[in-house]
Amino acid sequence: MRSRLRRVVIFACAVMAATALTPEQMAAGADRPPPRIAIASTPDRALTSGGDALLRITTAGHQDPVRVKVNGNAVNGFQRQPDGTLLGLVTHLKNGRNRITAEADGLTSTRTVTNHRSTGPVFSGRQATPFYCETTAFGLAPARQPLCSAPSKVSYKYRSKLGAFLPLADPDQRPADLATATVGGRKVPYIVRIETGTINRAVYETAALYDGTDPTPLRHTKSWNGRLVYSFGGGCSGGHHQGAQTGGVLNDTFLSQGYAVASSTLNVLETNCSIPVSAEAAMMVKEHFVETYGPVKHTIGWGGSGGGIQQFTMADSYPGILDGIIPMAGFPDPFTIEKSVASDCKLLVRYFAGAKSSFTPKQRDAVTGLLDYGSCIGADQTLDIRTPAKRCDKSIPVTALWNATTNPSGVKCTLMEAYANQFGRDPKTGFVRSTLDNIGVQYGLKALNSKQISPAQFIALNSAIGGFDDKGAPAAQRSLADPRALKAAYRDDLLNSMRLGLRGTPIIDHRIHTDKEVPLDVHTAHWSYITRARLQAANGTSANQVIIESKLALSEQQTADAYVLKSMDRWLTNIAADGSSRGKQAKVIANKPNGLSDACYLTPSKRVHTPLTYPASGPCADKYPIGADPRLQAGEPLAETTLKCALQPLDFDDYRIRFTKTERAQLHKAFPKGVCDYTRPGPGQNERPRTWIDYSRR
Repeated sequence: MRSRLRRVVIFACAVMAATALTPEQMAAGADRPPPRIAIASTPDRALTSGGDALLRITTAGHQDPVRVKVNGNAVNGFQRQPDGTLLGLVTHLKNGRNRITAEADGLTSTRTVTNHRSTGPVFSGRQATPFYCETTAFGLAPARQPLCSAPSKVSYKYRSKLGAFLPLADPDQRPADLATATVGGRKVPYIVRIETGTINRAVYETAALYDGTDPTPLRHTKSWNGRLVYSFGGGCSGGHHQGAQTGGVLNDTFLSQGYAVASSTLNVLETNCSIPVSAEAAMMVKEHFVETYGPVKHTIGWGGSGGGIQQFTMADSYPGILDGIIPMAGFPDPFTIEKSVASDCKLLVRYFAGAKSSFTPKQRDAVTGLLDYGSCIGADQTLDIRTPAKRCDKSIPVTALWNATTNPSGVKCTLMEAYANQFGRDPKTGFVRSTLDNIGVQYGLKALNSKQISPAQFIALNSAIGGFDDKGAPAAQRSLADPRALKAAYRDDLLNSMRLGLRGTPIIDHRIHTDKEVPLDVHTAHWSYITRARLQAANGTSANQVIIESKLALSEQQTADAYVLKSMDRWLTNIAADGSSRGKQAKVIANKPNGLSDACYLTPSKRVHTPLTYPASGPCADKYPIGADPRLQAGEPLAETTLKCALQPLDFDDYRIRFTKTERAQLHKAFPKGVCDYTRPGPGQNERPRTWIDYSRR
């Protein structure tokens, strides 16, 4: 699909596409290339699952018939498409390597594809156990762990004229209150075909308008516009269960225009916060959708909070699954928010609540950087992703959960547990190695330099802030990251570099502004500008990102949703029509639709296009102010690409205030190893990130 993907070493043994001319063919002066074999159902990586693969054969001017064989056995059923290629679904692939040949006019091409079980894994590595099944939450048959497989089912719903999705036992019926959808300018019955089943141990759902015929991969149904929206859900937890909800597929914004929608329970980060697992599930579910409905013109990512995390990280680390992304109230990756808000806020809330704290409400705002310190309290209360059993799902029996005394080998549901295959376990503690670190971090540095807090307050805060122990409990000592975890986080692009797939991905960042909305939480507006700064630092431009700001009000959100979806579709359509030789990044930037630019909604009906900046400026600034976070207030640059900082000795000339001799001694005691130097890479930060890493080979 993308030529640079084929350079990834980890798949060199799985992807073998070869063109072979025999001496007889060469002697005959064959002047046409042999047919070309492409995998239409995956990102063209010759990775398949479930025993099926949709193949596209480019005939290169050859006349029919083209003879296709799989493992030496002839396969039929290929149909000529409007673009002249042949499309066909091959089935009964064996697990492992399969040899596919296409021959025409004496010329043969060969491709080897590697098939995997529908239960996975493909590349995410060893699957976590125990793993508790939840198929019955979707009306599927009960399943047994650890694979949690159940037969798929198809059901139908219709959209009523009152705007509700209602069950429809017989899809050939036309209820009196049946609404219509509009696809390509045509009115069609608003009846939705919903398929539910299990893939990669997840429950998946797909939804598309039903035109009265069963879908086939060789011909698009009349009610589908050829586009797919992949929906992602939020949260963040360590997994060990199947999940009782997907990102949602019954969405009128999509279905009413003919979009198909897909998702799975492992695309909800609260079910499992592993990006490799989510990417693998999305690839496999999308593959199944394509093998059912046919090739997709483009796939748009959609989802907020953790749903935004998945889009950002998947687009960068696993390019080809998503073509364009629309994150809403999103974050760049789990590890940035874990260190900059989830952990720091817990430490700060604990400190400010102490008897020795003398910070006023305004001073607390200044230290955290947030528009309201209440957002830090919200993070402390809702985003505990360190305590081993705190976020474990109710589907996991209490008797199976970790307990330091009675069950030290029990199930843990922390963020780091989701990355056991990437970071490995510390043999001394049994816990997954951690990237969390605050050695040298000068909390409240900007507040000190702006004289919002006193030197005594700054020293007291940094002397007592502490960190977390290996069990996620607050500790007197600051947190120390594991070097192996740091190296893996950078190398595997888990700390999202945004320099790989994202540099060539259209991004419409829908920032739903909740900085002053009660209850206050972590979904603050500055994350969109962290993303912009990171894109700029990595690629020299952030022109592939557009920020659209709106409020949480339903009417405004619906208007904004419709706008960003339409804009992304136009953007991707323009890119697909660009037949020039310029690179992907250049095509993305050049084909941004006219009129699509940064904007904010002043009212549901008034959208103002203006450059959006950090700090906020211009006509959107009053309604959409932008804050910061504790790490930014401690001096880290806006891109926030550092997990553990490089250290430098204390230099009192770096401060805008003067310390007494006693205060200097106290600061040396608070920072015995020095303070953060963000002008130099931190430990492990020089690792070169890679895409499509195969953890099954570790």
